[in-house]
This record gives sequence, structure tokens and C-alpha cells, in this order.
Amino acid sequence: MAVYTTIDNPEDYIIAHNYSGNDTTNNQTSLGMTPDLVWVKSRNTGSPTQHYIVDKVRGDEEYIISNSTAAEATDSNTFALVSGGFNLDGGNGWTNLSGRTYVAWNWKAGGAGSSNTDGTITSTVSADTTAGFSIVKWTGTASAGTIGHGLGVAPKVVLVKRYSTAGGGWLMQHGDLTGATYVIKLNTTGAEGDDGANFNSTFPTSSVFSVYDSNNTNASGADHIAYCFAEKQGYSKFGSYTGNGNADGAFVYTGFRPAFVMTKGSDVVDNWWMFDNKREGYNDDNAALYPNLQNAEAAPGWIDLLSNGFKMRNDDVAGNGDGSTYIYMAFAHSPFVNSEGVPTNAR
Repeated sequence: MAVYTTIDNPEDYIIAHNYSGNDTTNNQTSLGMTPDLVWVKSRNTGSPTQHYIVDKVRGDEEYIISNSTAAEATDSNTFALVSGGFNLDGGNGWTNLSGRTYVAWNWKAGGAGSSNTDGTITSTVSADTTAGFSIVKWTGTASAGTIGHGLGVAPKVVLVKRYSTAGGGWLMQHGDLTGATYVIKLNTTGAEGDDGANFNSTFPTSSVFSVYDSNNTNASGADHIAYCFAEKQGYSKFGSYTGNGNADGAFVYTGFRPAFVMTKGSDVVDNWWMFDNKREGYNDDNAALYPNLQNAEAAPGWIDLLSNGFKMRNDDVAGNGDGSTYIYMAFAHSPFVNSEGVPTNAR
């Protein structure tokens, strides 16, 4: 018996969006949703462009970089999260330079956020419980504590960045790593590591996630941001798969046609991969970007985005090494079966 989703239009909550830079006012307000997290990357240029991430809780013009341990910085131009999308003003090469093409990944949370006292450390939380996504901000204490995330269910993925001072890595707790003490870094090629100091050796609950004395997740007096994701049937899936080292690669069932997929070998020292359904728009010409690198997008042909999941189309150890384990995050373009019982199609 088919299990139906409660989110018939995932693009109300996540959408990939392509645009071209123009050096001046550049309004991208036709997304059909109002984002609270926007992640931008130049597609056709590597150095000196970076991954540029803004969210409504830290502030529209305050950006952090997924491929760096740099502190938050303020854009000298204007990047404004507005109704229907975002506005750009000025020629920032990372987001709006003439001759460059860009992709923006956009998620909806709950606006600017409000105080949350569910944990022992007070947080500011912007949450959308329908989509299972929240943005959480707090000031570190360098001692064991818990932090409210506002989702009402336990998140499967918690991604943390210390942003007020330089040196903080991007620490991810993922439910399909080896255990609660294990983390993996978004800004490096490293495999998972065993370090309970980051999340106090504890998986999240329905109300809080845990931290200890790590300089990455709970540095004394420093400001931190977390992006928390809970699985939602037919909309999001966060799991793992085993590679087969073959161009006829591993298939991963998600229960929806993906709009966005990010993978990393948890036991592999190699790059992260990011794919979406808008940059090429058809199989199998899906090009990779890398959250740990400033590189332009790679040649296409790495993955198929199917009606009910995704299939690797390469034998590269970064995404499909024989016997290696890979974690992933996937979000839907359309559910496999919607609330009316209507199935989706592959593209």
C-alpha cells in the first residue's frame, strides 16, 4: 500500500534556482516561496568565488562560507531575503557578477526566529515543523548543555557552524554515521571522526540537541548557528548507501523525485557532492558542485534523479566506491505519490 505525503508541492519549502549575474540590481523574486536560508554558488567560476550562505536568523547581509572556517562577514552590497525570493544590489563576484551563472538553493523555515528555552542554553529558533527544518542560534558556554530546535520531532541531521569568530569548522551530526559520538565536517574531505565533545555523545530528541565543550559547537562566548533537518515522508530523506564501484551504480530509494541531493563518503577521504534538478534539468547530465571546494561545477553524468530516488552513474570513490559507505541528504521536487494518490514521473 502506498504511503502518501502531506506535502504535495515541495517547492513551497525548498527550491533550486538558476540566475545570471549583472553587476547591479538583480531581483530574484519569482521563486514562489519566501526563503529563510539561501545558499549561492557560482556555477561557471571557481577561484575566487566561494559558497555564500545567508539566513534570516543571523541577518540578510551576513554570510558564511561552507568551504571555509572563516567567521561571518558583512556583504558590502545588499543581499535581501524578501517575499518571493531575494534581491541583489551590486557586483559581488560570489553572487552577482556579469558573465557568471549562479545556482541558489533556498529553504523555508519560520522567519527571523524567536526565543526558545526548551534547552539549558537559550536559543533563537526559526522553525517550520511541516517541512522539518529549523535555524537555531545560540551563544556558547563551553560546558555540557542542551539547545531547543523547535521541530517537535528529533532531527536526523544537525549542521553547526561557529560564526562570530574564525576557526570554527562545519560539524555535522547525521543519524547514519557510526554513532552519536561521530561527526563529519562539511568544509573538508575527511571521513567521519569519533569525538563526543561536539554533541555530548547524544543524538537529538524531539525538543533539543546536545553540545559539550567543543570549540566548534559550543565555544565560550561565541555565536553559533545550526541548521536542523527532520525527515518528512515524501519530502526529505537522510540516510546512507553502499557503493558498488560501477558506472551502473547504487540506487537509493527516497520515496520521492529529488530536487536536491548531497552525499559524502563517511569512510572515504574525498569531496562532498551536491546535485539539483534545475542546473541541467534532465538525466543523466547532472553536474556536481562541492560544498567543501570553491570549484566551478564538474562535468555532468554523475547521477540520475528518478521518480522514487536517485542512482549513481559513476565509479568514482567520492560517490560510489566499491564497498564504501555514503551518507546523503535528499529533498523532493515531487512526492512519489501525492496526497490524492497520484504518482510522479521521472524526468
